Amino acid sequence: MFFVQNLVNDFNNIFSEDREEIKRIFFSPGRVNLIGEHIDYNGGKVFPCALDFGTYGIVTKREDKKFRVYSKNFENLGVIEFDIENLVFDKKDDWANYVKGIVKSFLDRGFKIDSGANILFSGNIPNGAGLSSSASLELLVAIILKDLFEIDVDMIEMIKIGQETENKFIGVNCGIMDQFSIGMGKKDCAILLNCETLDYEYSPLILNDISIVISNTNKKRELSESKYNERRASCEKALAEIKEAGFEIENLCELTNSDFEKVEKYIVNKEDIPKIKHVISENERVKESIKALKNNDIERFGKLMNQSHISLRDDYEVTGFELDTLVEASWNTQGVVGSRMTGAGFGGCTVSLVKNDCIDNFIEKVGEEYQKRTGLRAEFYIAKAGDGTRKIGEMR
Repeated sequence: MFFVQNLVNDFNNIFSEDREEIKRIFFSPGRVNLIGEHIDYNGGKVFPCALDFGTYGIVTKREDKKFRVYSKNFENLGVIEFDIENLVFDKKDDWANYVKGIVKSFLDRGFKIDSGANILFSGNIPNGAGLSSSASLELLVAIILKDLFEIDVDMIEMIKIGQETENKFIGVNCGIMDQFSIGMGKKDCAILLNCETLDYEYSPLILNDISIVISNTNKKRELSESKYNERRASCEKALAEIKEAGFEIENLCELTNSDFEKVEKYIVNKEDIPKIKHVISENERVKESIKALKNNDIERFGKLMNQSHISLRDDYEVTGFELDTLVEASWNTQGVVGSRMTGAGFGGCTVSLVKNDCIDNFIEKVGEEYQKRTGLRAEFYIAKAGDGTRKIGEMR
């Protein structure tokens, strides 16, 4: 709580008029996808978990209709102010557009927000690394509004509001995995999620003497959006061709590895065949991963993570030199159970399972090898699977 007390002190300095008011304190985690990459839009299941680090919010209610918001991650922008009667996207408001967008989405649904708030945000999720700092902020604002204005809204609805805000207000065509895993996270569990139906189940992630280590390439993901669109188009085209050949399926992930041999001849563009192979095999790996965890077979789960990266590298072609270098260095380091890229690819992060007594050596050796080969300095984050977005207390 020492960290939170410091944030409250910062709040009191920035919003000095509320120094004597009771502050409400909230937390929203980041997320990482452990396995199941680039199959959510093909009817497959993803397997993310919420992290035990994320974004904090310190809040007091105002009597007027202004929101005054400040982020310790963007201190150079100072306090950003907007009125609930003028909620439009404004580029100069930068990160605060996410706050504005969530408020607007609540109002558009008919929820009563009749005054503003002073809010200080502070997060330890690296921006642009693929760990969902934006979705963490969206769900944080949603839970703040729910609590502050006593709104009757459940977490699933707030998750949908988060995705809708990013799609329509911010203009980013994201899926729902990020918001779902952040809002519905559960300590020591990952979530097996169907992104189309939102059917889900928790799977225990008891790692004992092993931790999740996230490694940030610090490579900006310049190509991910265009390549994402290309891959998605290839999958949609192949699905249409397979259905035209007489296979009664609604999505590619209904096919098994043995089915792949039957359908690949119907895919017209032969360059798309490896892409479809990845989709089908990755979905099978997710199923195998669940079995491995239920049997407490972490070694098997790690091998499936490795296979996932190889498939993303060789078949789906969404990794890139930096991610491959980081993963290969991880594979060659003592105590690593498994390692793979996570997220869209072409930069961002890897996720590794590392034995606790080897973590310091892992960070040193992998960091040295990565910098030697790429000229970039990687950043490392040790994480556990944590609970989802929530209120954590009150303090003066």
